[in-house]
Amino acid sequence: MPPNLIEPDAATASSHVGMGSIPFAGGTTFRTWAPFASAIAVAFYDRPDQAPGDPTSLAWMAHEEKGYWSVDVPGIVPDQLYRFRIVNRDTGHVFSKIDPYARQVTNSVGLGIVREREFAWTDDGFRMADYNSLVIYELHLGTFDDDPGDRPGTLKRAAERLGQLAELGINCIHLMPPNEFATEMSWGFNVALPFAIEESYGGVVELKKFVDRAHALGIAVITDCVFNHFGPGDLIASLWQFDGWQERGQGGIYFYNDARGLTDWGPRPDFGRHEVRQFIRDYAMFLLGECHCDGLRIDSTCNVWGFDNGKGWNPEGYGLLRWISDEVRHFHKYPKHKILIAEDWHNDGWVTRPTPADGAGMDAEWHWFVHEARHNLIAPFDESRDMQGLARALYARFNDDAFKRVIYTESHDESGNDENLARKIDRDDPDSWSARKRTTLGAALMFTAPGIPMLWQGQEIHWTGRFTDQVPLDWSRRDRFPGTFQLYQDLCHLRRNWHDQTRGLRGQHLNCHLADDHSKVIAYHRWDEGGPGDDVVIILNFSNRTWEDFDLGLPRGGRWSCRFSSDWSGYSPDFGNHGGHPVEATAQPKHGMDYQGRFALAPYSALIYSQD
Repeated sequence: MPPNLIEPDAATASSHVGMGSIPFAGGTTFRTWAPFASAIAVAFYDRPDQAPGDPTSLAWMAHEEKGYWSVDVPGIVPDQLYRFRIVNRDTGHVFSKIDPYARQVTNSVGLGIVREREFAWTDDGFRMADYNSLVIYELHLGTFDDDPGDRPGTLKRAAERLGQLAELGINCIHLMPPNEFATEMSWGFNVALPFAIEESYGGVVELKKFVDRAHALGIAVITDCVFNHFGPGDLIASLWQFDGWQERGQGGIYFYNDARGLTDWGPRPDFGRHEVRQFIRDYAMFLLGECHCDGLRIDSTCNVWGFDNGKGWNPEGYGLLRWISDEVRHFHKYPKHKILIAEDWHNDGWVTRPTPADGAGMDAEWHWFVHEARHNLIAPFDESRDMQGLARALYARFNDDAFKRVIYTESHDESGNDENLARKIDRDDPDSWSARKRTTLGAALMFTAPGIPMLWQGQEIHWTGRFTDQVPLDWSRRDRFPGTFQLYQDLCHLRRNWHDQTRGLRGQHLNCHLADDHSKVIAYHRWDEGGPGDDVVIILNFSNRTWEDFDLGLPRGGRWSCRFSSDWSGYSPDFGNHGGHPVEATAQPKHGMDYQGRFALAPYSALIYSQD
């Protein structure tokens, strides 16, 4: 047996608060929850390749109330390697486990690393933009900036490209799950250790550096938060049967041990057990608090409040979502500048209803807008495009708030589980004129529709590869498609009203005054308070037809100036540069409006107009 730094009969419970390893002046506190243990020691290691069953020394822990154990170990400082050595009270079997609260690990089946929790933040003045001004950019750290055949991309490399995203004009990054997972390459949804930031990405300190750098550039950071399931890979090193107890061969104290624990992706946590609920709550608050993240995208909430994608009802899971929402509102200094986004797909408004109204209290959720948009962009024949369906997608909202939905034409789901949008449009040549015209038409639709717009990594450089965790983005495509980058940049600026000419794109109001299935043209009026610089009219031509004199109703008389034409040849030399001239509105009613103007429309193109 290795020597004892603290003997079993000499251990005393710690007076320091917190779970996991908590460094203090002169040592480190360790605390864990293991209600079916008869004894626990902290096992220390000198080398990362040291076998978990062969520690260098032990420090035995003292039993606290309700199954908690703790000890203060003098002389233990950050970077120390450790595990918990747990003796099951019923069988006497010894289990070596990674600390569930470990902030960093050598790998998902390796050793925990004591890590300091303080960080020299420089972001005191940063506040995330209001929801109606957000433009989100979803990225996957492993493929966002990497070399083919190399190890996965890292937080450090991604941080070095943040300036390019600031140049693009986005103001919020959505990180796919950065938490420790099995293997080095993954989408990230197979979370093995929620508090540990993936070792191959660089660990928790690099995440904090990334967030701090993003904030310095005016960019908020939200991250996926996955707790509808954990694992399944590598759970045995930590959460799975943590203290040796289990029923029916299932996961033990952190999981349901009956049919409720079974999912297609990994075991479901026990949302009814207080200590597990606290663990998940602490996971969310770790990201929002210690790591300074500005929000969470909570994965598959219908498998938290329900079973089998929401076909059953789990009040314990629903209560957990409500608790997390209330915790964010009550305990964060600037709750209006944190955002909780649900991936739910039931789209019935309950998850975004406030908790006092019996809702789950989320701020927004991913919306079915994506399906209607992609259907109309992908359809091979113009006659198959459905302008009435697009109009319904434009009007859809949750709880009478346009900005309680996140809208997009591409995400990791579509690009990874289905196919890249450009490739769906033209499988033989996804760089073709048709693919570029229709993907940029979709971009204009997304940026001008009511909701919070979200880009998927690479859309701004016309990336056409299918998303896998093995294939990195090819950033040389920015040089090949510089106009596409500028097009997305211009749309970001218009959406955020950079030039004080398109304030209405941040407003709640919408009038889709034309959705014509004969011409395949849809037009809508967006506004906040109305008037010059506020009233915005968007015209989208979903057909291959060119119009020289398309008459359209307008909300006000006088001159209307074009702020954006997706057919501008500056975006691509093979675009036609058709339309985009100023339009004089005359006092002739049309499409339910008091005025009308005559526009030139290019094939598969978008126009955005407003008044000075």
